Amino acid sequence: LSFSPKFSNLLGTVYRRGNLNFTPDGNCVISPVGNRVTVFDLKNNKSETLPLATRHNVTCVGLSPDGTLAILVDEEGAALLVSLLSKSVIHQFHFQKPVHCVCFSPDGRKFVITKDNVALMYHAPGKKREFNAFVLDKTYYGPYDETTCIDWTNDSKCFAVGSKDMSTWVFGAERWANLIYYSLGGHKDAIVACFFEENSLDLYTVSQDGALCVWQCDTELDGLKPMPPKDRTEDKNESVKDLGEDFIEEPKGEVIHGKATTNEQERREKVKYSRAAKYFFNKEGDFNNLTSAAYHKKTHLLVTGFASGIFHLHELPEFNLIHSLSISDQRIASISMNCTGDWIAFGCSGLGQLLVWEWQSESYVLKQQGHFNSMVSLAYSPDGQYLVTGGDDGKVKVWNTSSSFCFVTFTEHTSSISAVTFTSTGYVVLSASLDGTVRAFDLHRYRNFRTFTSPRPSQFSCLAVDSSGEIISAGSQDSFDIFVWSMQSGRLLDVISGHEGPISSLCFNPMRSILASASWDKTVKLWDMFDSWRTKETLTLNSDVLAVAFRPDGNELAVAALNGEISFWDHENAVQTGSIEGRHDLQMGRKELDKITAKQSAKAKSFTTLCYSADGQSILAGGLSKFVCIYHVKEQILMKKFEISCNLSLDAMEEYLDRRKMTEFGSMALIDEGTGDEDGVAIALPGVKRGDMSSRHFKPEIRVTCLRFSPTGRSWAATTTEGLLIYSLDSGLIFDPFELDIDITPTSVHKVLSQKEYTKAIVMAFRLNEKKLIQEVIETIPCKEVDVVCSSLPELYVEKLLEFLASAFETSPHLEFYLTWAQRLLMLHGQKLKTRSGKLLPIIQFLQKSIQRHFKDVSKLCEWNRYNIKYALAISQQRGMKRPAETSVSEEELEESNSDYLMEEETTHS
Repeated sequence: LSFSPKFSNLLGTVYRRGNLNFTPDGNCVISPVGNRVTVFDLKNNKSETLPLATRHNVTCVGLSPDGTLAILVDEEGAALLVSLLSKSVIHQFHFQKPVHCVCFSPDGRKFVITKDNVALMYHAPGKKREFNAFVLDKTYYGPYDETTCIDWTNDSKCFAVGSKDMSTWVFGAERWANLIYYSLGGHKDAIVACFFEENSLDLYTVSQDGALCVWQCDTELDGLKPMPPKDRTEDKNESVKDLGEDFIEEPKGEVIHGKATTNEQERREKVKYSRAAKYFFNKEGDFNNLTSAAYHKKTHLLVTGFASGIFHLHELPEFNLIHSLSISDQRIASISMNCTGDWIAFGCSGLGQLLVWEWQSESYVLKQQGHFNSMVSLAYSPDGQYLVTGGDDGKVKVWNTSSSFCFVTFTEHTSSISAVTFTSTGYVVLSASLDGTVRAFDLHRYRNFRTFTSPRPSQFSCLAVDSSGEIISAGSQDSFDIFVWSMQSGRLLDVISGHEGPISSLCFNPMRSILASASWDKTVKLWDMFDSWRTKETLTLNSDVLAVAFRPDGNELAVAALNGEISFWDHENAVQTGSIEGRHDLQMGRKELDKITAKQSAKAKSFTTLCYSADGQSILAGGLSKFVCIYHVKEQILMKKFEISCNLSLDAMEEYLDRRKMTEFGSMALIDEGTGDEDGVAIALPGVKRGDMSSRHFKPEIRVTCLRFSPTGRSWAATTTEGLLIYSLDSGLIFDPFELDIDITPTSVHKVLSQKEYTKAIVMAFRLNEKKLIQEVIETIPCKEVDVVCSSLPELYVEKLLEFLASAFETSPHLEFYLTWAQRLLMLHGQKLKTRSGKLLPIIQFLQKSIQRHFKDVSKLCEWNRYNIKYALAISQQRGMKRPAETSVSEEELEESNSDYLMEEETTHS
């Protein structure tokens, strides 16, 4: 079995920290999520996480003006130059220190980064291959404290830099005779943002205390005079002299030193700024610091976000308030506006929210929020279209796997969710919680229609539902009992006792009503639900049992124990059939505060979650580690190990600790540098400069809490500290031929196809196994030949063709043509396929998922067409237009018009 899926998407996390960017067309938002970046396509209602990652959390993203390149910079100052077209890393670079801001010039030829109190201007990489993509052009000194923001003039001649020392500096990108640097004061707090007016040197500056200064310049952009050429060697020596001995080793390019005070002689014939106005935002209390801002130059709109979650929309330069709204109860960390100025994107890092607001219609274009605490459990719907997740924040969220968006959130639970699952119909979600309830949610009406409770309050740690969807069972942490309810009546049917420790996992046999329960008392008990709830069998192990899972055909049981062993059982005869020693494969990392090595701590680690693949041949296992292992059940060998994350901002990632962090005192991690969030929390105590003394920074520990395989067999998902990761077989081009002969080439396939030997051509194309060639062959076959080809196709290729049809439905516009193929194959080979239903179930479910999605889309379109025709008829009758009897449209004709619409594709194809 060759199973090597690639990272496909990240759900459940929509924004962590850093700046948001709109793409140049204004249809997509680029949002940093941990050490990755997600692109939200607002026009097509889809999101995609790029398959690349930095070593630490991303803090700032710079987007090129044409939208093809992006620079991602992490907490340590390491940068990746990324192509957004090929979704790959082009170049890596390290700025040596944390970077506050990255900004490309509007012409795309330069970009500026700010770190400490310095601004560095680099030559931007071009569209051709280059030996070194990051070439330093100039280094600008001026501010005395950390720099916070950058903005460019429209023609890329100058840029402005804001600082925490309450000053704003205007620098010339070229050596202008009348503008090398200019310092602006006038504020009483750190500068949050600075913006140039369109085609002008006029400037707006916004500070953290809610003040806006309007600066007017006495010179237009055309009035900047180039400096006469100068001897470069002499200039270089001068700059080195200015810097002193410490800076000689590192190349700095051309160095420009700004001075806050200049003499009268230097001011003459230079650009001058004057403050035209100063405005104050309406502050609604001491905690309402201004935290972020964005300005749209064409429409003169300024958006400002505050620590209380309120934002204001003003028109400049008159400072007219257009709009004000509270969108969150957390600090707004980042704001961005699209090219037309209609959509405003807000990022709130406290709750992990991403909102896109259309201010003219006062409506949300996008409103997404992940679990702001860690995810604990997940489950796939039976057709693989949806995913449900439960988190420590007490929320149950349902995600669409094709669009990657959460479309409903249930907040009825009052404590952490411990387990979630779908019923067999796919329209009911069940969740168990530590608040002592199991709740059932209806996905038709989006409501909590059943709540199951125990006679005495119990914390439920696990949940299972049988294949009929009628019997619900939940295990308790504190009373060691299993509670069984009826879905139909909502009544408690029985309380099953017998375990002598907390129940850790429950699982129903997919084929029979047999419940397997795992406990910390070192046993797995099997209960027959139809036989007075009596114990059918007890399996005794050497260690506490943490997880159980039935194979999809129900003939095998996998058990994970605390000693790191996965054992396989023939539960009918209570015989162990095999075991895997997985402790060494888990490969733990060392936590910052650990006193023992990673090798020693790994001896006490084990798998906490198990899941069989859709065909039952392999098993996924994960635990408190960054690795997920996939084992071959029959051979009992490790097939592949997936590294879930490379993010060093999480704890327990590295095997060896960095010796530079060890001091005589001990680990530097013991010293809490945090004492509050420095980004705009109001001062709580006199003399405290960094916010709330009770606030602390911590590094979350990397862990895999739950693993599930998609019923379609094409992907699997894992809930981790980073979010909900999906690994899919559908990404990437892999040449995987099947029974290939030397005579089978694309040329020979085309030759057979031209001779109208369609069945032979399909078989040859499948043996070569290139998707595009298979598609070309199938789409060349006329509709009238489909029946003949389907009946003469060998059995082996029938299931291969079904699998191809399922994937083709995802992208192809030839809907009816492929539906004809699917119908004929299932009608002609249905009986033979039924005998191998266990093996073919994932393929059939994949096909069902694709057809179901199209059915929903087309039925919506048909309903909309019918509504429009009815509306047009009603309007015409209202206006008194007399229509002849024969031209009135009946219900039957409406149906025909819709079927004509669906048949249109086939005619085009023929």
